[in-house]
Amino acid sequence: MSMIEFKNVEKYYGDFHALKDINLEVDAGETVVLIGPSGSGKSTLIRTINGLEAIQKGDLIVNDQDLADPDTDINRVRKNVGMVFQHFNLYENKTVIENIMLAPRLVLKRDEAENHKIAMELLEQVGLVDKAEMMPSTLSGGQKQRIAIARSLAMRPKALLFDEPTSALDPEMVNDVLKIMQEIAQNDAMTLMIVTHEMGFAKQVADRVIFMADGKILEDSPTQEFFENPKEPRAKQFLSQIMH
Repeated sequence: MSMIEFKNVEKYYGDFHALKDINLEVDAGETVVLIGPSGSGKSTLIRTINGLEAIQKGDLIVNDQDLADPDTDINRVRKNVGMVFQHFNLYENKTVIENIMLAPRLVLKRDEAENHKIAMELLEQVGLVDKAEMMPSTLSGGQKQRIAIARSLAMRPKALLFDEPTSALDPEMVNDVLKIMQEIAQNDAMTLMIVTHEMGFAKQVADRVIFMADGKILEDSPTQEFFENPKEPRAKQFLSQIMH
């Protein structure tokens, strides 16, 4: 059963054609990694899935909701689709645990005791229980990103989108974040779409790899097949440059 479906989707920024005839289906519980050169449209594509970017043509169905329909309640879509950004986007004026509890309190109207319990369980999952009452400004980049992941999970989403979650981190902090993401990917109920340059990680967690360039999907293959025998010349060239 598909969780996310693009049909002939087009996206423009003024005259710039950012997404070109995107056709893509992602099943519930699937982990899909998007790779490709900078500026290829990967981040734009996943930002359309929770309405952060509007599409101009085509159909985009997310959890049975049509994002191209102006009557669709985008907040209802976002309840089920979490997003983890490159630059964390934590509320700097709230403690770590308040960051995690805020959206479930406001959007889901979750009972406060239950909300606190879930937040503490998520802090344990990301290895940061001792940071619950700290302010984000006291944390390292890797710790902030792990909190951002916990915050997204607090909504109990059906799908989670990651937009280059490790690219702003110091190299020694990357593995802690990837480890958490790997654990999430093992949850068969969660649909993941991940934009990343971490090829070793992609090999480990992805069911499929989408290769994009110039706003188009050039290749969509099972992970092992993609890394061992990419079909597209652009994909072969990209892998030869990025794999060491």
